[in-house]
Amino acid sequence: MPLNQRKFYIETYGCQMNFADSEIVNSIMIDNGMQPVHKAEEADIIFLNTCSIRENAETRVWNRLKEFRGLKRQKKNDLIVGVLGCMAERVRERFLEKEKLVDIVVGPDAYRDIPNLISEVSDGRKAVNVLLSQEETYADIAPVRTTGNGVTAFVSIMRGCDNMCSFCVVPFTRGRERSRPWQSIQDELKQLSDQGYRDVTLLGQNVNSYHDNGVHFADLMYKASQVDPEMRIRFSTSHPKDFPNDLLHVIAEQPNLCSYIHIPAQSGNSEILERMRRPYTREEYLELIATMRELIPGVSLSTDIITGFCGETDEQHAETLSLMQTVKYDLAYMFAYSERDRTLAQRKYSDNIPEAVKKQRLAEVISLQQSVQEVNNRAEIGTRHLVLAEGSSKRSDDQLFGRTDTNKVVIFDRKNFDVNQYVDVEITGSTSATLFAEPVKVSSIAEFFGTTVTV
Repeated sequence: MPLNQRKFYIETYGCQMNFADSEIVNSIMIDNGMQPVHKAEEADIIFLNTCSIRENAETRVWNRLKEFRGLKRQKKNDLIVGVLGCMAERVRERFLEKEKLVDIVVGPDAYRDIPNLISEVSDGRKAVNVLLSQEETYADIAPVRTTGNGVTAFVSIMRGCDNMCSFCVVPFTRGRERSRPWQSIQDELKQLSDQGYRDVTLLGQNVNSYHDNGVHFADLMYKASQVDPEMRIRFSTSHPKDFPNDLLHVIAEQPNLCSYIHIPAQSGNSEILERMRRPYTREEYLELIATMRELIPGVSLSTDIITGFCGETDEQHAETLSLMQTVKYDLAYMFAYSERDRTLAQRKYSDNIPEAVKKQRLAEVISLQQSVQEVNNRAEIGTRHLVLAEGSSKRSDDQLFGRTDTNKVVIFDRKNFDVNQYVDVEITGSTSATLFAEPVKVSSIAEFFGTTVTV
C-alpha cells in the first residue's frame, strides 16, 4: 500500500519529552501523506512511543504489544506495528527476535527515517534504526499537535543527557546532550502564540545545561518571556547540581515565567546521593531550596523521590522523609527503585532491598507527601490566583479546570467563562491534590500582577 494511503496511530508512554517526540513523528508521517487516526483499530500503522525509566512502564508496553498481535491476525498481517523511543534502543533484539511482536524499531534520533523503514517492511522483513546522533535536535520540524486542548503545549529545547546518574538509562537511550538553536525555539513559541496557545513548557533532560552560541538557559527563558507577555512559560527538568541563580532572578522579574520549579532530590541522604552519582549533598540541596524561596517568594516546588535504592538503610530512608518534611513539596513523583540494564547501579551495586521493604518505604513516602500537600493546599484558602482554564472538569461540564502560576490544579464553576481564558479566582476549598475556587472575573497576566513583562 502506498504511503499516502496509510493511516497511522501513535500511543505514547512516559515523560513529557516522549509526548513532544510523538508530535514530531506526527509531522514526519503527515508530511509523507499519511493520515493520523485516533483508534488503533482504524490504523494501518501502529507505533508505541516507549519509556525505559521504570519496569512498570515497560511492562505496560509489552502487554499492549501482545494485544496488537490479535489485531494483526485480524488484518491478515497488513498491519505494521512499530516501537519508538527509549525501549526501541534498549531492547531491540527482544522485540524482533525473541518476542517477534513488532515490524519496525526506531530509536529517538532516527524518526526522520520512519518513511523509509515503512517502505522496507514487506514479506515478513523487519526494519531497524536505533543509531544515536550527536547533532539531531529536529529543530527544523514543526510538531503537529493532533491531540490536546489547544491551550497547553510542549517545546523540546535540547536532547540527551550527560549526567550519568547511576540508576538511569537515559544517557544510553537518548545519547549525549545537544541543544537546539535558540532562534528555532523562539520561532516555535511565536507560532504557538499565533495559534492561541497560552501555556508552554520548555523540555530537556536537564535544561540547566542548555547552551547555544553564548545563549544559556536563563537567557533563553528571558527571550521566551518576550515572545508573548500573555503566554505562560514553564520548564522541566532541572538538576540541582548546576541550577543557575540568574535563572531565579529572571523568573522573579518576568510575570509570565511561572513560579514553579521541578527540582528532583531523589534521596535525602548524602551517602545514597553519592551512590546515585548525584553530585550534591543533602545540605547543598537544602541551601538551593532556601535560595529559591528567598528569590522567588511563594515559589511552588516539586521533586522526584526513589525509595529502596541499592543498600539503603532504614536510617537513610528516614533522612528522605525528613527532607520531604523540611522542604514541604507541593507535588512529588515517587517510585520504588527498579534496576535497569546497562546502568552503573546494575553493574556496580546489588539490588538488595527486598520488594516488600521497597513498597513499605514507598507507601511511607506517599503518605507523608499527601499529608504535606493537604496542609499546603489548605493554606491556599482565601488567596487569589490567576488560573488559565484548560478544559471541562472530569466531574461536570458545568465546571472548568485550570492551573495556577504555581502549577496547582483548580476547579471552578464555568458560568460565562471559556477555555483558554485567564480567570481571577479566590480559593474556597481544597484536597491534597486539588484546589476549589470561586471565579471572580476574566483577567490577564498584566492586570493580575499589576505589571508588564520587562523588556
